[in-house]
Amino acid sequence: MAFRGKVLSVGELLEAASVVSESVSGVGVLHTASGNAVICQELLADGESLDDCWRFGILQTLDDYTSTLRRGGPSLAAGVFTESPQKTGSVEIDAAFAALADYLSGRDGWLCPKWADDPTRKTKAWYPSVPVIFREDAKKESPPAFRERGIFITQRSLARA
Repeated sequence: MAFRGKVLSVGELLEAASVVSESVSGVGVLHTASGNAVICQELLADGESLDDCWRFGILQTLDDYTSTLRRGGPSLAAGVFTESPQKTGSVEIDAAFAALADYLSGRDGWLCPKWADDPTRKTKAWYPSVPVIFREDAKKESPPAFRERGIFITQRSLARA
């Protein structure tokens, strides 16, 4: 069967791509830390582990933030953290949501939400998904926003594909 479509020039392809980018960037915030906290609360109620909540709550929020940042920049991405996440039933997870908001706001230059400063969003020496062999590394490498809340992670902990 022979091709029956229109062959576009490079200029036409670039123009078409910019139109698609503009329409995607107007989407806004799709997923929030608050919404992901609800999922963590459900996971914990179903007997799932804190490490599962770290992956499906905190790292998912990081992915949601990164996607929103790419689409709309730091101002839009900050909206992922606008609404205070409800308490999940885990001090560790609650502290991690606050630490992530604090860390990303400092990194990307937006105002950290007030709820992240809540003194009850702290824990004592939690190493989410960090094998025992890497805990000394985590103590040294953990960003201040996490360390101040009792969460110790390695440089690789927040690395995403």
